[in-house]
Amino acid sequence: MNSPAHGNNTLRLEITHISSHGVCLLSHDKELFMPYETFPWFKGQPVKSIIKVEEPSPGHFYWPDIDVDLSIESIEHPERFPLTSKIPLHKNK
Repeated sequence: MNSPAHGNNTLRLEITHISSHGVCLLSHDKELFMPYETFPWFKGQPVKSIIKVEEPSPGHFYWPDIDVDLSIESIEHPERFPLTSKIPLHKNK
């Protein structure tokens, strides 16, 4: 069995930051920001559901706890994907 050399990053996928503005995803040394305005599915979700992200195939991300599928292209160019969630960002009281 071969182990990676010390100092090499073997982590391929990670949520690096969750803020009041959105979520940062690190994938293969590329950081992607997903603002809640464009990606409302993450707003209000428990941290454990956001950080549980999988990459079933290269450039395809899946959050099983919230049933969200996104491609790297849809994150980098959301304007090319006009179908968005109908979930309102702010609930009226």
